[in-house]
Amino acid sequence: MPTVKADAVCLAALDTARAAAVEEAGMADHVGDAAGHEAEADRTLTHLFDCLAPGYRGWRWAVTVTRVPRARSVTVSEVVLLPGPDALLAPEWVPWNQRVEPGDLAPGAILPTDADDPRLDPGFSSVSAAASVLDEAPEAVADLVRDLGLGRGRVLSVAGQDEAAARWHDSDAGPEAAIAAAAPKPCRTCGFLVPVGGPLGGLFGVCANGMAPDDGRVVALDHGCGAHSEIAVPGRSREWSVPDLVYDSVEPGLPF
Repeated sequence: MPTVKADAVCLAALDTARAAAVEEAGMADHVGDAAGHEAEADRTLTHLFDCLAPGYRGWRWAVTVTRVPRARSVTVSEVVLLPGPDALLAPEWVPWNQRVEPGDLAPGAILPTDADDPRLDPGFSSVSAAASVLDEAPEAVADLVRDLGLGRGRVLSVAGQDEAAARWHDSDAGPEAAIAAAAPKPCRTCGFLVPVGGPLGGLFGVCANGMAPDDGRVVALDHGCGAHSEIAVPGRSREWSVPDLVYDSVEPGLPF
């Protein structure tokens, strides 16, 4: 690409360009020293000035001037604020649905899902049929209906299941947690474990031990803690025994 030669008249219009920058900035203190120029085209040139406005470190005022052929004066074409090579810039914009993290959802807040969310698949949409079946069918059939998603517009996809399983398994309720590594037995053999249905039931359950740190949480079957139901106190029998009954003697005629 051929180099454009700087127009002498436009190049000499430094004071005109600075005045335009000051007018745009609103105060002279926000316009610093000249920082060079760039020839845009024949008889068109951009003067650059350091921006001294707070928060705009490394930015520059760019004032483009031009003139018509044989004219000895210039016209200001535009004044803009542009980042220089060392400018302080805002981080790259990220869509809101990629910025939300677990724990950000406050009471009353709404977090919609995309129509093509890969974690979800279309479900059965017959809500009335679902209500009828759930009210009248045996529990086994009702569980099957729930797993199939009857009455829900969308259900968890295979990708969603895999994502959830990996997240839960790698969490502090998984087998690699420090408390699980020190546990005497796994959750799968604990009487406080509540089984869950569906495709994740073979890997996870819910802890129902109010004394355990994971009470009310989904835990991996190979997770564990020191509050396992089958841990006995050394030297103490786990069998229930009925103590001998002891009767106090009562003198006749006296009230109890």
